[in-house]
Amino acid sequence: QHHGGALVDIYEKLPVPFGLVRFGVAPDHPEVKNVINTFTQTAQSERCAYYGNVTVGRDVTVPELQRAYHAVVLSYGAEDNRVLGIPGENLAGVYSARAFVGWYNGLPENQGLKPDLSCETALILGHGNVALDIARILLSPLQLLRKTDITDSSLAALACSKVKRVWLVGRRGPLQVAFTIKELREMINLPGARAVLDPADFTGLESAVKDAPRPRKRLTELMMKTALEKPVEVQAGAAAPREWGLKFQRSPQAVLPSADGRRARGVRMALTRLEGSGDSAKAVPTGDVEELECGLVLSSIGYRSLPLDPAVPFDSQRGVIPNSSGRVEGVPGLYCSGWVKRGPTGVIITTMNDSFDTAQSLLEDLQGGVLDVSPSREGFGLVESILHSRGVRPVSFSDWQKIDAAEVARGKAAGKPREKIVDPAEMLQIIGH
Repeated sequence: QHHGGALVDIYEKLPVPFGLVRFGVAPDHPEVKNVINTFTQTAQSERCAYYGNVTVGRDVTVPELQRAYHAVVLSYGAEDNRVLGIPGENLAGVYSARAFVGWYNGLPENQGLKPDLSCETALILGHGNVALDIARILLSPLQLLRKTDITDSSLAALACSKVKRVWLVGRRGPLQVAFTIKELREMINLPGARAVLDPADFTGLESAVKDAPRPRKRLTELMMKTALEKPVEVQAGAAAPREWGLKFQRSPQAVLPSADGRRARGVRMALTRLEGSGDSAKAVPTGDVEELECGLVLSSIGYRSLPLDPAVPFDSQRGVIPNSSGRVEGVPGLYCSGWVKRGPTGVIITTMNDSFDTAQSLLEDLQGGVLDVSPSREGFGLVESILHSRGVRPVSFSDWQKIDAAEVARGKAAGKPREKIVDPAEMLQIIGH
């Protein structure tokens, strides 16, 4: 938009575009996916081209891209999750939130997950929006999910699920939760599920929240109001409702094994007290512990970026590419944006603004002569010959539109917006690769 002569090529590992909009946004949040229309308009501009099915760092290296383009921007996000680092983490029944979300959203690498949903109680470690998404998917009435683009196989698994109670556990208190009010309200209003919040957790918070920023104040007030509401009486003979609740100031110490030592049967948690206040409050163990029985443990404690290519500097402590306003340190012409630039925090709008910031840095470098555009660069012409020599066939945007049409047609037959194809080989077959 800001440079009439700029030509932009987009490289993507999967054959299909849209990344987290397709694979991260919850299936029952279709309005958030409307941004795909804007992305599609951009991709169809004659100054933009999409090349899917290309893994940067393997099929083509970053130095090779730098030889082909005047500027290269890395926006590959955080494709790993933080580990708990506690005993029992690898038992059956313990999954990362990232893999679980990928499973119900059709991310190819997570299609073999087959989570065991045969227990009544699930425990989600984490108090962010992803944790709420998972709780909502586990407890949503099937007729709500049937109308979404959730994958067919995960819908079938959820139809047989025995899970009827979900606890969301966090190390800190109500004033430190990371989810937003819209997601909390949606969870509170979920049909057929009731919220279980302990009023004691909110004692004395009225005064503490008085001077908090408005979003934090409203969020806390909604939790307090929910905690104090009288539970609705269940009529005799009616099925007991599903339920979910928030547990605070508990830090996982170990996942406890079943008698045969193979599966999770619960989690031992250290009770914590808070030192400091607000967002910087630290959770310190008190010495007391408690055990919570559950057969399903989902760890939603954050994401982690991985290094992409040995030629790109990477701070493995912080899990980011060292940069200044998106300019990669010590590598002129190389930029980064999103979670690989500033770490895995914030919501979609945060990342969007962050991308604008990086684009601005690139434009400034162009105007200030930091980027030398005097030698012409071949762009995709050069990359295409490299990919060809390595037996890699990229997928174009019009190829994607054929896959898209196939998904929409399959979805229509089932009364859904689309039925995602989850096998990359099948995607490539549709386009005759």
